[in-house]
Parts: sequence; structure tokens; C-alpha cells
Amino acid sequence: MFARWWCVLSLISSVLGMNQTRPHIIFILADDLGWNDVGFHGSDQVPTPNIDALAYSGVILNNYYVLPVCTPSRSALMTGRHPVHTGMQHEVIFANEPWGLPLEEKLLPQYLQELGYVNRMVGKWHLGHFRANYTPLYRGFDSHYGYWGGHQDYYDHTAQDSLRYWGYDMRRDMNVHWASYGRYTTDLFSEEAVRTILQHDEARPLFLYLAHLATHSANPYRPLQAPADVVNKFSYIADEQRRIFAGMLSKLDQCIGDVVAALELRGMLNNSIIIFSTDNGGPAAGFNLNAASNWPLRGVKDTLWEGGVRGVGLVWSPLIRSAPRVATHLMHIQDWLPSLLHAVNATVPSHLDGQDVWTNILTGRTWDGQWDGWYGPSGRKPGYRYNVTLVYNSVAGKALVSTGAPLPLNPEDALRTRAAANVSCGSHNANSSCAGPNSVCLFNLMQDPCELDNLSNKYPLRVAALQRLLDRYNATVVPPLNKEADPRSNPKYWNYTWTNWMDQI
Repeated sequence: MFARWWCVLSLISSVLGMNQTRPHIIFILADDLGWNDVGFHGSDQVPTPNIDALAYSGVILNNYYVLPVCTPSRSALMTGRHPVHTGMQHEVIFANEPWGLPLEEKLLPQYLQELGYVNRMVGKWHLGHFRANYTPLYRGFDSHYGYWGGHQDYYDHTAQDSLRYWGYDMRRDMNVHWASYGRYTTDLFSEEAVRTILQHDEARPLFLYLAHLATHSANPYRPLQAPADVVNKFSYIADEQRRIFAGMLSKLDQCIGDVVAALELRGMLNNSIIIFSTDNGGPAAGFNLNAASNWPLRGVKDTLWEGGVRGVGLVWSPLIRSAPRVATHLMHIQDWLPSLLHAVNATVPSHLDGQDVWTNILTGRTWDGQWDGWYGPSGRKPGYRYNVTLVYNSVAGKALVSTGAPLPLNPEDALRTRAAANVSCGSHNANSSCAGPNSVCLFNLMQDPCELDNLSNKYPLRVAALQRLLDRYNATVVPPLNKEADPRSNPKYWNYTWTNWMDQI
């Protein structure tokens, strides 16, 4: 356990003891991004040159795990605790439900606030808003521009919930921000993040939490949205939904470049830790009306297959001692809070779950097995060609030149890093059935990352040992905090906005 914990910390530990200035922390969280939606994992279909630039000059987290859906993942990120210990483990918070991340939980920005950080949030919250004291400004952030719920339309910023309640959801701090109406969400968040960096007082370290809407679906009646001129660049993609998704992803990648360039322009890049992560696996093949890709991993968002819980992740910083490289040790999204506290020379609390690793123990089924398959596109057709030159010519790639962690001088080295981050399934037996409510699956994920060969019958003693371990964890689980929808949340009562309605009734 200690050896694994040290591996996690060594990613971002540094010679900070000799520095008087704590590093800036830029945490960029993509929404519903699939394993195969970034170029650095091997897909040639949709270029992501700015994300790839960080990957090829930083540390790619190739065995990085998240929760299957977004509210549990975000709670784990913010608390450093597994959601089974905070009551946040069961599905997501719908905008009409009166519950949220418990107020007794201390969040990452609150720890950083005590260390002198200025905490800025841009984007999606999704940890509760039925009362004001559950929202970002009351949980350690000095400012927030974004939305409180789980999704929104990319242009009019309205959200339709599970009961078809419909309302506007865009805020600047606690105030409804009507001026955002009509502009593309990813552009708005990019501009806000850049403005935050350029206006930051360098006398204090910055924590910027940039939680994108992209590439999550919008409302059911128009789920995938991107500017037409961007979508048209991907005319070679035959599937219309995947083509629009490519436009959404391209806008996300452009934002990453703008943020890195702003840090370089402000003189902050050389003392920054940049983390890029997804919140869960991608909703592929029409799941959630989306078109992400987890290929060649099995399953989709909201499943316990690798495609649901193995996430895209990387960390970049000149403070990392050994980069670029592909890290193959295990890491979980709940590890970021203790890891970042260590990186900035702060005391790591002893009560956190960040040291625990059990995500690769898969049991049970979701969606009655409906999404147990493998979903593309693979992005590796002969007609596609990965152009590493785009990475070097990207906004982020150019900005990194001035730092202590630039792209490799030889593009072939970047391509070798890409090859190392690619998942290959090799040749396996077609023994993957886990049918039935009492069936058990056991996979060797190091040798069989695509979960093709069920080993449970071959190693019954190992299965029994893992079941006992899982029983120990289950004994510590607290009840889920989910609440039924409250009709009083209906935006029609609140000027057609989603609001902290329990404070106003």
C-alpha cells in the first residue's frame, strides 16, 4: 500500500521545499469524455493537439480510474473520500432533488484556502444547489461562473430534468447570468478561464477548477451541439452524431490550448500543475444520446466495465521530476486531493480514502447487461492519419516551449509515448460471459484490459478472497443521500431559472 501511495505522490511531488511560492493548480475536468476520444490513446479520427501536447510532455495516467457517473466522481475529487462513505454513491443529483454533498465534508478548495490560495471555479458544479450553502461560494470557492446542475443546452443554457421541468441555469457567483444566453458554453468557459488567469494577482497561488460541459449531451431534444463551421471540418466522419461530437471535442481541445497560452503569457506556466481528467467513461453508441468512444475498452458510462470507470487522465508540470512518460501504476480520482496537498507541502489528513485501491474489482451488472459490449468507433481506419505536427503547432504546444517541460525535440519520441499509451487487446479467449444476477467476473486487467477472458472459474480461491475484501468495504458503506424530486423546484415558480428553492419557500 505504501509503495503504491508513494507512486501517486511522486507524480507531482517536487522540490517545493526550496520554493517560497506554492504552485498554481489548474484542474480541467472534461464531462463524459471517452478513453478513445483523445489522440494520445491511439485514435486518429478526431485531432486533440492541445491535449496531446500536455500528454507528450507530461505524465499520461494509463491506469487511472473514476466513478461510473459524474456526481460520485466529483464528490470523490472534492473530498478525497469514496462516495460510499459520503452518501454520494447512488446515481446523480437531478436538478429537482433536495440533497447534496454533506456540509460536514471539507472540500479541496477549503483546504487550499487555508494555504493562501485564491480559488476560482468555472463550469459545472453538480453537487447540490437546493440551498445556497451547498453551492460553490459556500464550499471554498472565491468565485464561480457556470451552472449548478448536471447539464445544459450549449447555447440557451437551459436544462430539462427528469420530470421535464425546464429552466435557465447559468450563474455568476449567486446571480443568474442572463447575458450568457445565446453563446456557446465551451467558448464562454474558455474566455472566463483565460480572463481569470490574466487578471490573477500573482502574489497568491491560484487554484482554477475548470469543469467543462463538453462533451456531455445537452437536452434530449437536441443532445449534441457544436458550431457548424467546426463540425464541417469533420466531413470525413460518416456518422452525423459522431461528427457533431467531434466538433464539441475540438472546441474543448481549443480551450485547453487557450488556457495553457494564458498561463504562459502571464508568466505562471513554469510554476503550475495542470491536470486533465474525465469524470467518467464515455457514453458511446447512443447511450445518453451521445457518441463518445471507449474503444477498445468494454462498456460505457454508468457501467462497471473498464469503459465506464477507466478514465482519460494526465498531469503536466515542470515540477515533475521524470517526464514525459506513461505511468502504469493505479490511480483513482479520489487520490487527487491528498496528492495535491502533498504537492504543495501541506499536511495530508489521515481520514481520507485516497489511499485505497479497489476499482479494478468488478462485480454486478448495470442496465441488465444491455451495455456489456465494446463500442467504437475505433478511430483507426486506413483513411485516418495521425498528424503529430498538429501537436507541435498547437497553441499549447507552442506555449510549452518556454517552460521546463516542453514537447520532445524529436516528434518520433512523442509518437513512441503515444504508442505506449495505446491499449492493445492481443489474442484472448472469448470467455467473457457474466450473465445472471449471481455471476462473477474476474479479469486480469494488466494482460486483458478489454475484459475478454473471464477467469473466475479458473481462480475460485482468488475470487473468494476478493469477495471477502469487498464485503469488508461494504461494511463501511453509509446509506445513499438521494431524495425524491421536489415539485417546488420547478423553474416555472422561479422566473424559469433553476435556483436554491429551499431557501425561498
